[in-house]
Amino acid sequence: MQMGDETRQRVKFTDDRVCKSHLLDCCPHDILAGTRMDLGECTKIHDLALRADYEIASKERDLFFELDAMDHLESFIAECDRRTELAKKRLAETQEEISAEVSAKAEKVHELNEDIGKLLAKAEQLGAEGNVDESQKILMEVEKVRAKKKEAEEEYRNSMPASSFQQQKLRVCEVCSAYLGLHDNDRRLADHFGGKLHLGFIQIREKLDQLRKTVAEKQEKRNQDRLRRREEREREERMGRRSGSRNRDRRRSRSRDRRRRRSRSASRERRKSRSRARDRHRRHRSRSRSHSRGHRRGSRDRSSKHKSSRDRSSREKSRDRERKEKSSSERRHESTNGKSRSKRSEEREAGEI
Repeated sequence: MQMGDETRQRVKFTDDRVCKSHLLDCCPHDILAGTRMDLGECTKIHDLALRADYEIASKERDLFFELDAMDHLESFIAECDRRTELAKKRLAETQEEISAEVSAKAEKVHELNEDIGKLLAKAEQLGAEGNVDESQKILMEVEKVRAKKKEAEEEYRNSMPASSFQQQKLRVCEVCSAYLGLHDNDRRLADHFGGKLHLGFIQIREKLDQLRKTVAEKQEKRNQDRLRRREEREREERMGRRSGSRNRDRRRSRSRDRRRRRSRSASRERRKSRSRARDRHRRHRSRSRSHSRGHRRGSRDRSSKHKSSRDRSSREKSRDRERKEKSSSERRHESTNGKSRSKRSEEREAGEI
């Protein structure tokens, strides 16, 4: 399918509308153009500029267009082989049945005809290219094959009646599915095997074999790369698991260390608290002893004070009693003296009277 300048500017060689077989120069529509099996215009885009873009890009990265082209050629060759088998069946139905021995002799004649046609086509090609010496050598080989063909034809003629031998015996070409006659002359054989149709099918089949080999190699490489990447991922995962295990071990070790430190710290705190408790207990006992001593001293002081106060009180009381007794005695004495003085005064008064 041809395309204009506008489409060329829009479409890239990676577009699905572009023929990948054309990019790889193996599209049957191009190869068989102008033959009796011309396939007409391809349904996909053909453009030499896109092929040039593809060739440049394929040097930098693998686009794997060979798989699409291989599928295309396999489909085409499968259809060609199907037509070949149908042609063989039709020949088997229309032509006279012959024995296996006669069929083998006829097959040998056909094979020699193919060899002659291929050699003649090659000689003509070399002559057209100017390689005359090589062309002459191939023509000499053609004469040898012709002699073998003559002997094979004699064996085939002698193995069957003359009437049957004169009947044209056809064969289907395994390459291009064209009909070949047992008695075709060298010119027709050369035209067939050197013709564009037969050579085009050879080119397609050879390109298909090459694509299969290339695709198999690339798939093997991809599988190896995929396997290597998977092994690398597994190795990284194993390393990650080992690292995770080491990290877990380190975390466990750190956790154990933290527990030990906390345990030691708790032990130190307990020892400190016990020490502080003992200190508090000692201070408390010391204060208790001091307090008890102070209390005893205070008691003694209070008892001594109380005793001294009792002593003072008793002394004061005894002094008070003494004073009281003295004052009472004095009062008695005074009263006695008063009485006596009053008596004496009364007596004096009476005497005076």
